Amino acid sequence: MTTQSPATLYAGHLETLSARAATALERGGFDHLVVPSGTLHYQVFDDRDYPYAANPQFKHWVPLVRNPGSWLVVTPGQRPKLVYLQPRDYWHVVPEAPTGYWVEHFDIEVIRTPDEALQHLPRNATRCAILGEPQSALGRYGAFAPNNPQPVIDYLEYHRAYKTSYEIEMMREAQRRAVRGHRAAERAFRAGASEFGIHLAYCQAVGQDANELPYGNIVALNAHGAVLHYTELDRLPPKPVQSFLLDAGASHAGYAADITRTHAMDRGGEFQAFIDAIDAAELAMCDQVRAGVDYRQLHLDAHLALSGVLKDFGIVTCGAEEAVATGLSASFFPHGIGHGLGLQVHDVAGFAASDAGGTIDKPAGHPYLRLTRELAPGMVVTIEPGLYFADMLMEDLQASDNARLVDWDRVEAFRPFGGVRIEDNVVCTDAEPVNLTREAFAAQA
Repeated sequence: MTTQSPATLYAGHLETLSARAATALERGGFDHLVVPSGTLHYQVFDDRDYPYAANPQFKHWVPLVRNPGSWLVVTPGQRPKLVYLQPRDYWHVVPEAPTGYWVEHFDIEVIRTPDEALQHLPRNATRCAILGEPQSALGRYGAFAPNNPQPVIDYLEYHRAYKTSYEIEMMREAQRRAVRGHRAAERAFRAGASEFGIHLAYCQAVGQDANELPYGNIVALNAHGAVLHYTELDRLPPKPVQSFLLDAGASHAGYAADITRTHAMDRGGEFQAFIDAIDAAELAMCDQVRAGVDYRQLHLDAHLALSGVLKDFGIVTCGAEEAVATGLSASFFPHGIGHGLGLQVHDVAGFAASDAGGTIDKPAGHPYLRLTRELAPGMVVTIEPGLYFADMLMEDLQASDNARLVDWDRVEAFRPFGGVRIEDNVVCTDAEPVNLTREAFAAQA
């Protein structure tokens, strides 16, 4: 575990980003990288804005996530410039002046209105790679409208998969926050709280509300755990409460944690044993996060491992190899083994063949895998195997040729519990992987 301060780590991070930006601009034939932080979007036929989300290309450079209307300018050979919007506004809280370990690395220009940014941006917009959303355009005739040149985007997003030491430390802190939430949520579950109540306990422990979390919490009791992205948050608990699946993360300095745990109310029952078996399989999968490993193969290996669990618990009657070959395993494990993680929960360039573009295809018959690249040091990925008893998938399975390979009495016994998913966030290194999630749980045991 690192003992270096964010200030020390940030200097190296900025050096890496500057070198990447210089190469990306050369690839695209531009002189300047210009990145807006993003703007507020208003709801149609209303005067309320949607929750603001910072441009990932912006927060990659500076830990600012609540500053719409600001701009970043990177010119190779010069100090990067931050154009910082600090409006005169008595309706809202005005952002404080920039402070912290990162400000000494930037030339900072404070502006009071969004249009003032034009005074501080390069004069010739045609020489700029401007990365952002269309709404960020500045100027009467659309000057400094994002052009998002593909060669620049391809290069920057491909290399964003390789996290700097600074980024890993920011993600480590996000893990700590999320684990506090998971601990509090389990306590609320065992005390009999509703899904909504568990969600509130989680947010309180993390210190972030729904708009600050990296994604909407999945808080599922009993059979709701079979819905992969269940976000309804019932206000009353079911009777009896038997199981609890929580997929919830946290944010820190623009970086995300993405953790899932499943719990049984009866710690001595068969469903707890089922959870334990999947947990053991998941830990073995995490150990496969090694340099040179094809993530697609890790996904296919996960199907074999989970099929073995189904066989061990008498849910399927065939061997693991047959369960995978026939597609039976996909009825219980219908999603991918995981994805890249960083500034976004589903981080970009998961299918990129190289920093010049191109795509690495998903394995045939596995449409929901979000990462197909070969693992390399610096990559951070999620490992999230799951087995579910989803009504729709079970109905389709029962009507298929694979129905003969299933013990339907065993399926009915597990259906009330919904399903199990275990998810850790793992760093690929030159040696053994670093499991940020297990590290955080152990520290808060």
